[in-house]
Amino acid sequence: MPTIHLTSFIQAPIERVFDLSRSIDLHKKSMTDSAEEAIAGTTNGLIQLGETVTWKGKHLGKTRYHKSRITVLQTPVHFIDEMVEGDFRSFEHAHHFMKIENGTIMIDLLNYEVPYGVIGRLVDRFYLFRHLVKMMEARNLYIKQTAESERWRQFL
Repeated sequence: MPTIHLTSFIQAPIERVFDLSRSIDLHKKSMTDSAEEAIAGTTNGLIQLGETVTWKGKHLGKTRYHKSRITVLQTPVHFIDEMVEGDFRSFEHAHHFMKIENGTIMIDLLNYEVPYGVIGRLVDRFYLFRHLVKMMEARNLYIKQTAESERWRQFL
């Protein structure tokens, strides 16, 4: 099972970074390359424990749908979203936040399994893993730039 581990330093209070990471509106703005939009469940604002969101976006040349649920939420240090419906066999994204003297450390851990046996593993090895890393890095950079500027006010 592939795991993606990203760590980001953000010069902003932990509460701000935590809430921006749960913002449906910020996620939409950060995913312009794939034209992701929230089409069901929580479609704007901050997603909460037990809530779902269904995303529609263009990936691998095809419109795809991904429904996830917030299964753990411990403000402001941790939350987990897990796929309920979508193209993966399993998909769990854990978000961790640690307050430090001059800001926040944000840690993303994404564990997923691909379907389609050997073909799925080959697509993952040669394309999907890098695609997911690139998407997460872009989103994290957007969170960082937003949290460290006055733009955060448009989302919270």
